[in-house]
Amino acid sequence: MAIAVDKFPTEVVSDYYKIRKDLQSGDVLICSGSGIFSSMIQQATESVWSHVALVLRLDTIDRVMLLESVEPVGVRTVRLTKYLDDYDNNKKGYPGGLAIIRNKKFASTVKKKKMAKLVQYAVDQFGYPYDTDEIAKIAARILASKVPFTKKQLKRIEPDREFICSEYVARCYEKIGLDVQWNQLGFVAPSDFAADPNFDLVAVLKRK
Repeated sequence: MAIAVDKFPTEVVSDYYKIRKDLQSGDVLICSGSGIFSSMIQQATESVWSHVALVLRLDTIDRVMLLESVEPVGVRTVRLTKYLDDYDNNKKGYPGGLAIIRNKKFASTVKKKKMAKLVQYAVDQFGYPYDTDEIAKIAARILASKVPFTKKQLKRIEPDREFICSEYVARCYEKIGLDVQWNQLGFVAPSDFAADPNFDLVAVLKRK
């Protein structure tokens, strides 16, 4: 069951430490940020959603990690609690709303070998830069869907092989045979995860 694209969920906020044991590898953190760059993504995609990250449990060291592509750092991993209590190394949580969603097909699809393939791909991308230019291309492609562009102009805004946060997570999913629907304009955005009927809301997270 998809969640709303145009408004943040109003479900009861959950304490992370009470639901931590229920989080699963393959879950997705989906964010509605209030910063300038988040606003650019929200406006470009006409939604409240600005970021997604892939959840990975490392039970042997008692950590729940996020695999993500963020501006300006690029592809990296951080503990999930960083979003709750120290996002910018300032002892404050992420500036915006946080929720966890889960693909209902993930558990039945992923096997040990497939999970290894997903993680290998995700880790192999560490260090690659965030594709800031893609945000401008996304905005241009949305505009192009409403205003006639020439073929030459359209060629300049075609998607490339680099990715923003949502394209990174979508390609990780592709490695185990699960697809997040790319929209008709040729990109996958955080809002596409929210709109995908295969994703269910697990929790809205309480921040500091």
